[in-house]
Amino acid sequence: MRFEKLGGLTVRLTGGTDGKGGGNGPWVVLLHGFGALGDDLVPLSEYLDAPAGTRFLFPEAPIQIPMGFGDSRAWWMIDMARIQADRAAGKVRDMSGEIPRGLPEARERVKALLEDVHKKLGVDPAKTLLGGFSQGAMLSCDAFLQSTLPYAGLIQLSSTLVAKQEWGPLMAKRKGLPLFQSHGTQDPILPFSMAERLRDEFHHAGLVVDWQPFRGGHEIPEPVLRRLGSFILKALG
Repeated sequence: MRFEKLGGLTVRLTGGTDGKGGGNGPWVVLLHGFGALGDDLVPLSEYLDAPAGTRFLFPEAPIQIPMGFGDSRAWWMIDMARIQADRAAGKVRDMSGEIPRGLPEARERVKALLEDVHKKLGVDPAKTLLGGFSQGAMLSCDAFLQSTLPYAGLIQLSSTLVAKQEWGPLMAKRKGLPLFQSHGTQDPILPFSMAERLRDEFHHAGLVVDWQPFRGGHEIPEPVLRRLGSFILKALG
C-alpha cells in the first residue's frame, strides 16, 4: 500500500502489479462511512475477487471527529441526537427529501479527487467502479450521478435514499449501467425499507441493479463480499 495526496485528500492505493496501485489495470474507488478510520475499507482489496491487476483507491474523509477511538473521520457531520430520538420513537429514518448539510461541499471534494485521479494517475473512467459504505455510499452515489464521466458502475453498501429531488432526474442519464447494492434487513442505522426505496428508484431509472439483501445489521458480511467480487469481475472484466 502507498499513500498519495489527491484532490486535497489523503488516499490509500493498493492492488495493481506491485500491491501499491501500480500498472494499468482497472480501478475500484471506495469511500468509507461516518466515524470510520481512513483505512477502514482497505482490507476489502484482499478479499474481493477482481480482474488481474485491478487497483483499489481508498480516500480518507477530511473531517476529523471525536469518537473516542483512533482517527475517526466523516464526509459531513450528522445529527446523532435525531437518530437516537427516531430510534427510540420507532420512527423510520426517511431522509429522501433532504439534502444532507455538508453534502454539496463533500461532493466538490470528491469531484476534485476524481479529477486529480484521472489527471495524475491516468485513470480511465470507463474502467472504474465508484462506490462506498454507508455515508460513503451516499456520497459516491451523489458524485456518480452528478458526474458526466462514463464510469463502469456503482457500488452501494448499506446506503439510503437522500436528495431525491436532485438524484431522481439524474438517474435516467445512467440507464443501463450496472449497480451493486446490499443492505441488512435488521440495519439499525439506515432502515432496510429506505434501501428498498433507493433500489426501486434505480430500477425505475433503468439501471441494472444487482440487489443483495442479507439478514444482519449495518455491516458487510462475507456472502456480500463474495457477490460483490462476482459483480466486479463482470463489470471490469
